[in-house]
Amino acid sequence: MSAVVQAARGWIGTPYVHQGSAKGAGTDCLGLVRGVWRELCGAEPEVMPAYTPDWGEAGGTELLLGGAGRLLRPAPDERPGDVLVFRMRAGAVAKHMGILAEIGARGSFIHAYDRHGVVESPLSAPWRARIAGRFRFPPR
Repeated sequence: MSAVVQAARGWIGTPYVHQGSAKGAGTDCLGLVRGVWRELCGAEPEVMPAYTPDWGEAGGTELLLGGAGRLLRPAPDERPGDVLVFRMRAGAVAKHMGILAEIGARGSFIHAYDRHGVVESPLSAPWRARIAGRFRFPPR
């Protein structure tokens, strides 16, 4: 199992808290990725500004994809531990992310989901169709 997946699975059961990033206390989808970064890579490379639940929608700015592109490496193929960035609907800005846990027929990803907390969900066809980008943590 990849170190990224192992770290992300350690967050399962953490409640959903908008702008949170504390294992066991509360996190959102970005906070989960930030927390795994801290566990595996050390201090976060940027200070995270405050953001609202509807961030990026008014101006159409791809803040999540832009940040992932700045801080993570593009993933040309699919591997456990990849950071997946999702559009929740066609034409919308990317606003959700998770960590790929399993590939193939039993594909799954770990994410923080409103009203569910951190869970491992099947990477079903509807989720797969929403992938807007795939990235990797930098090598340690």
